[in-house]
Amino acid sequence: MIAPDECKGGRVGANNGGVRLSEQQRIDWLRLIRAENVGPRTFRVLIAEFSTAARALARLSELARRGGRSDLRIPTREEAEAELKAAARAGVRFVGIGEDDYPPLLRETDDAPPLLAVRGDTTVLTRPCVAIVGSRNASAAGSRFAAALARDLGQAGFVIVSGLARGIDSAAHRASLATSTVAVLAGGSNRIYPPEHIELAGEIAQSGGATVTEMPMGWEPRARDFPRRNRIIAGMSFGAVVVEAAERSGSLITARRALDYGREVFAVPGSPVDPRATGTNRLLKEGATLVSSAEDVIEVLTPIMGREPQPLLREPASEDEDHAAETPAAEDTLRIRVAELLSPAPVSIDELARAAGAPAGVVQTVLLELELAGRLIRQRGGLVSLI
Repeated sequence: MIAPDECKGGRVGANNGGVRLSEQQRIDWLRLIRAENVGPRTFRVLIAEFSTAARALARLSELARRGGRSDLRIPTREEAEAELKAAARAGVRFVGIGEDDYPPLLRETDDAPPLLAVRGDTTVLTRPCVAIVGSRNASAAGSRFAAALARDLGQAGFVIVSGLARGIDSAAHRASLATSTVAVLAGGSNRIYPPEHIELAGEIAQSGGATVTEMPMGWEPRARDFPRRNRIIAGMSFGAVVVEAAERSGSLITARRALDYGREVFAVPGSPVDPRATGTNRLLKEGATLVSSAEDVIEVLTPIMGREPQPLLREPASEDEDHAAETPAAEDTLRIRVAELLSPAPVSIDELARAAGAPAGVVQTVLLELELAGRLIRQRGGLVSLI
């Protein structure tokens, strides 16, 4: 059986041919991404190496042992099935990165979640999106401007994406309920934060929009989960508009991730004596597009909306092929050399392979072993380093 195409491109909103994960594949994917020390980048490497999630799961413990970890936690099939059932009871379904209703622009990013838990209308995720983010402690004028901007962009055909936070986020969501909005969550689908927005999340899902998250059902959001959420907001949008942001605002993280992904960044100017405008004013100094109305956003995004998304994954091989050959004992010396060359300083995989004089396959295997053992981290730009 052919595994789902994880890299279907196509224009925004296009149908990619009805690709669907089978029930077994969805369970395998969920087990793999929920396994200890397996993040989105590692998931991609494992699929590229072993072709299917099932084969990767069969090799995880062995890889972790070779990296120095003997007790890697891998969810059981029963645990994955229980999460899927809990999600279904809450009206949530898991959308895989190769499926038609996965956000096309998010699919391009190198750290896109393999599975998104979606409550609401999944088709809204394939429409052109613009992020509107800003201060939780928003001014009345800032909230009013965010709402007007969201309303006008929604009427122009854009889906408004934000993080369901207080202030600017909630103003943008409420103003675009009639035209569709997407709330990206830092916690599980049934753990809405802040709690006073539980009703708003329900309205979003019931009015043609959706809530999305990569986190497990029941997951209580922690501080470090919000930057992860912000990358999804930036990744699924053509551009990010920052309405108000202090110097250390999380909204600036969204703007930085938008730049990392090659998206457009917009900022609304503010008073130089208002601390809520220091971040947005700095973005403008650094080259962000100034926004005084929705037209400023539409004018920049319209020419680039028809481009073809560029997938980052190759199509997985069929289930009956086996590319997961054992690492020969003769390669052990090279494997040791690769491990010795690593340090806390980030290095590219190509540079590591050249320095070690090792084939790319050997380098990737060693990196997987160390990562699953909790000793290595993959960073943006294809860099790796020891923890």
